[in-house]
Amino acid sequence: MNYILFDGPSRNSLLPFTFTRPVADIRIGILTIREKWEQYLGYTTTTITEDYLADKFPMVEMDENVMINASYLPNYELVELVKGLEHNQAIFKDEDVIAFFTTDSQEDIDFETYDAIEYNGDCLKIEHTWDIFSKNGAAIQEDFDLITEGRISEPIPATVNTIAPENIFIEEGAELNFVTLNASKGPIYIGKDAVILEGTLIRGPLALCEKAAIKMGAKIYGPTTIGPYSKVGGEVNNAVLFANSNKGHEGYLGNSVLGEWCNLGADTNNSNLKNNYAEVRLWSYETENFAKTGLQFCGLMMGDHSKCGINTMFNTGTVVGVNANIFGAGYPRNFVPSFSWGGHSGFTTYTTKKAFEVAEMVMKRRDIEFSDMDKAILEHIFEETKKYRRD
Repeated sequence: MNYILFDGPSRNSLLPFTFTRPVADIRIGILTIREKWEQYLGYTTTTITEDYLADKFPMVEMDENVMINASYLPNYELVELVKGLEHNQAIFKDEDVIAFFTTDSQEDIDFETYDAIEYNGDCLKIEHTWDIFSKNGAAIQEDFDLITEGRISEPIPATVNTIAPENIFIEEGAELNFVTLNASKGPIYIGKDAVILEGTLIRGPLALCEKAAIKMGAKIYGPTTIGPYSKVGGEVNNAVLFANSNKGHEGYLGNSVLGEWCNLGADTNNSNLKNNYAEVRLWSYETENFAKTGLQFCGLMMGDHSKCGINTMFNTGTVVGVNANIFGAGYPRNFVPSFSWGGHSGFTTYTTKKAFEVAEMVMKRRDIEFSDMDKAILEHIFEETKKYRRD
């Protein structure tokens, strides 16, 4: 069967992270949403997404296709329903389509002609940016159960202090000594070739992905995900780093999400609670205004390739777009458009020429090419977000 993940109606409410990737490639828990579906289904998937992303994330369409709404995270019950779909059947939850089997082209699909299957079970759905950190604990547990089922962890080194060691899983090649792991509140997953340096204190749930690193003396509170090749130091509480992003020094990051290729300068801190304890509002690209989150704790949302200098301070509920460069004293405003250069004193446009030079150097350090496709995607974002910048 050919499985295709589509962005669905939540795509715009997941900006800035979906500026540079389909919904399916958001990381929550240990795996990306795509990796979860592929592990459950036993098949690779392709994607229906925005036209400007299609070269990098192509779709393969066959005569018979099962389309899956990538906002929904799989579980065994839901996957069995998806695998059992027959021609012109669709799975719905509260009038929202989860998946459907079709032989029609995208333009010809009419759900009025489909047999509806109502899914009444529980499943995680990612609708807003803040869902990525607020639902991360449940996602880590589901991924932990999926990945470790029937497998045996590498032994926990004798120098490691543990609480609830049965909830700790260490992959081959991981290095850790003289650290404390408390998995009594949720599992701790330590990925292949990951490193935890001495003096680190970790309270699960935690997903430390492949070749990620935690630096000396760090304090990590779950639920937290540190994506592949990312580095973390200082204090982190309920945050998600997608991949190849660094918060390598002292400072606080809480109730936050960082995309890929982000870097936080030394002693960067974010607020995650307003002084008056009021509900946090976040910038919405859908309404082009600040929207209610229903949360009292909400920190920083930072899109791909964005960076900040040392001692940067972010207000509660700050949204930073793609390829922003933030520096200087004081608090920058709590919506920083893509390709912005500056800080509290004001911003100018961060030109694509300069931004691309940095991206090429940063990615080369990880032996990854900054490709023409990457440039084309960022050039599109530069034009699409021009209306938000004020020079």
